[in-house]
Amino acid sequence: EVRLVESGGGLVQAGGSMTLSCALSGFAFENSAIGWFRQAPGKERERVACISGWTGVTYYGDFVKGRFTISGDSAKNTAFLQMNELEPEDTALYVCGSDSNCRVNEYAYAGPGLQVTVSP
Repeated sequence: EVRLVESGGGLVQAGGSMTLSCALSGFAFENSAIGWFRQAPGKERERVACISGWTGVTYYGDFVKGRFTISGDSAKNTAFLQMNELEPEDTALYVCGSDSNCRVNEYAYAGPGLQVTVSP
């Protein structure tokens, strides 16, 4: 059974950092693409970042501006999203998804998501 489970969300002050984890089961990180997208109330869903498990190539949304880093650990079968210099505008539900590549518009599989709240 394919499962993705996010962890690490919560409340942080503006300017702070937070690391999100996405634990994978039922498939291997190195055979997939893992991405994060976010959804804030009243806003469109945004693609935050994606990493190809095959090549290690990463992609980021324009709004990231070098603040976030996506990575993966094959031994732990887990993907990570390190977020620095967080802003209140980063407040959203963050969801981890997987598919065959990073170019898809909709991930075939996704976790339940977790809330990230950045206070001013």
